[in-house]
Amino acid sequence: MKSKGIAVLLVLAGLGLGATLLRDQVPLGEARPASVTPPSASAKLENERNTIEIVQKHEPGLVFISTEERVVQQDPFGWFLGGPQTEVQRGVGSGFFVNDAGDILTNYHVVAGSSGRAADRIQVRLYGGSKTVDAEVVGLAPMYDLALIRAKGLSKADIHAIPLGDSDKISVGQKAVAMGAPFGLEFSVSEGIVSASARQIPIGFSQSGEGITQRAIQTDAAINPGNSGGPLLDSAGQVIGINTQIYSPSGQAGAAQSAGVGFAIPINAAKNLLPRLQAAQGKVVNAPRIGVVPGIIVLGRNQAMAVGLGMLDPRGKAAEGLPDTGLLIGEVAPNSPAARAGLQGGTRTEEFRDGKITLGGDVIVEAAGQPIDALEDLQAVILDRKVGDQIELKVVRQKQERRVTLTLDESAFQ
Repeated sequence: MKSKGIAVLLVLAGLGLGATLLRDQVPLGEARPASVTPPSASAKLENERNTIEIVQKHEPGLVFISTEERVVQQDPFGWFLGGPQTEVQRGVGSGFFVNDAGDILTNYHVVAGSSGRAADRIQVRLYGGSKTVDAEVVGLAPMYDLALIRAKGLSKADIHAIPLGDSDKISVGQKAVAMGAPFGLEFSVSEGIVSASARQIPIGFSQSGEGITQRAIQTDAAINPGNSGGPLLDSAGQVIGINTQIYSPSGQAGAAQSAGVGFAIPINAAKNLLPRLQAAQGKVVNAPRIGVVPGIIVLGRNQAMAVGLGMLDPRGKAAEGLPDTGLLIGEVAPNSPAARAGLQGGTRTEEFRDGKITLGGDVIVEAAGQPIDALEDLQAVILDRKVGDQIELKVVRQKQERRVTLTLDESAFQ
């Protein structure tokens, strides 16, 4: 996770946290209803009418997701009780129908088990609580924090697909309606605005467990634990994002609650990924790769980490004729998009106390107009691309800048 001077905790909004609802301490016998004259239907504001219409039309497309996973307790004295003991871990989240076939889009972290695979049991409850059924995984995309599941035994009448919008056309300040199950209170609705349209935050999950940066929609519509996987809709009733995280100023996962800063994965990223998820047959779908190995590796406490030139001492960079920032290429994989674009890897490797650096290769300083200083910066640019997309790179080779056009072919997605 990157932290640019702000100590925050991005808490996954799919955590199954408990909640206690308290009533006012007023004796029921002494309580008196207030005398209020309800407004007529014609007195409703235009925004109210729009919100009510969106909810009535599209909330039936929302589903409540619950998961179960059996986990073996790491108890060295478990043999006293007759062998290893297991416990059932439960989680809750949200999802929504994306087509008439009954495919349900949600977050990966909503349906994932502790080992990274899917939870042992996934169940879906339809709007109104009329039916609860088991669901199977169609495809998992940890690097995107997205998953596609399909409920079993549903009829056509049970399926209410919510139309998908265009997240590239959203504007800061426009209306946003969030649906989901905050704190397990399923089929809840909140309203706000789009606060930012392209916030860079760590969302996806790499194999090492680190967050993978991607663009996200920021909203002040109330999003809380349990909202994860639910849709964020615009005033036309179209999905513009998938609710995924909240900002927690408390820094405590167990105390996580909305602070008016929530994040959603742009729906266009999901739309580009949807065909691959539908064809995954229950397996994992990875993000595209261009076929480069970073040239600077630092040995961390538990693992090796790739870093950008911005982490190095300016004197060392100047001595080697390197730019201040950028992703130094150590190796280029044969028959990869990077190789076909003519990118070059390093020619010599030098070790230092906490890692190694491979010198002599190209430095990627910009991709699609975005500055690059780390592998995750490059991943954020290509994450929502598809086969055939072209990306213009600004590359420094032997102190000279050049422009390179890279094409994401089939090999990038294997």
